[in-house]
Amino acid sequence: MQTDIDPRHLIGRKAFDRSGTKIGTIDEVYLDDATGVPEWAAIRTGLFSRDAFVPLEPSELVEGALRVPFDRSLIKEAPDFGVGRHLSPEQELQLYHHYGLDVAATPPPPDRDFGRLAGNPDEV
Repeated sequence: MQTDIDPRHLIGRKAFDRSGTKIGTIDEVYLDDATGVPEWAAIRTGLFSRDAFVPLEPSELVEGALRVPFDRSLIKEAPDFGVGRHLSPEQELQLYHHYGLDVAATPPPPDRDFGRLAGNPDEV
């Protein structure tokens, strides 16, 4: 997805699945905590339906609408975390797994050698 798009401009836009079937309207956009880049969209799937989270990374803005590269049925079956709240890392992981997207593993902390402890005469 284009990263230069203002997330406020996504709210209210229509969203369609991979085959062009309307999913619903974007209610909210969730930003990545570390980068501030739009990462998820909550799409209202119907008048009395809940919001479904979709990843923005493989999605595209096409002629003013969000085209999500997944089937509508998969989107409607996405885990329901409610809207208006922060998505935890565990919830995001569940969503990535639901959509079959690879999640880069967090790199291990660097191995640092801080030297010997002071005052330990046995270490040389």
